[in-house]
Amino acid sequence: MRLISETGEQLGIRHIREAQEFAEKKDLDLVEVAANSDPPVVKIMDYGKDKYRKEQVRKAARKKQVNVNVREIKLRPKIGDHDFNTKRGHVERFLRGGDKVKVTIMFRGREVQHPDLGEKLLRRLATDLDEIGRIESQPNLDGRNMIMVVSPKKEAAPKPEAKADGGEGELQESQETSAARS
Repeated sequence: MRLISETGEQLGIRHIREAQEFAEKKDLDLVEVAANSDPPVVKIMDYGKDKYRKEQVRKAARKKQVNVNVREIKLRPKIGDHDFNTKRGHVERFLRGGDKVKVTIMFRGREVQHPDLGEKLLRRLATDLDEIGRIESQPNLDGRNMIMVVSPKKEAAPKPEAKADGGEGELQESQETSAARS
């Protein structure tokens, strides 16, 4: 077996018993790192520490992973301007939070004969949100629903940070102004 020390230096080709004795003298473990090579490679190490270190690296990688949620907003083709602005505000909030948004227009009855109205509404929403979002999938008629997916742009995607003062500064400021008025 090819033996590698705990510091990474090669100790040459040794018999398995000799490698085990060498590891026991240093109070470490003998771990096979390359079984398919000729001769097999073994390393002297503290296996518990190595296992712990690999677990910490895996956890750190999982923390850095970004989870993207897909939110859904449903509209109707005959939506009023105020309702449209309210829904647009919801979509904007979701995009600023880093989530993708699936915008669905539901057609009822004979409305499905005018898909151009739904597409016009989706295009209007997309142009209103052009600075913070981009169209990921174009408007597509799927049965009685027209669907479009909007994703946040990279520069507009950071999630809002929690306030360091816990919001108490605003409360204290408003109390001071109300005290000054009285």
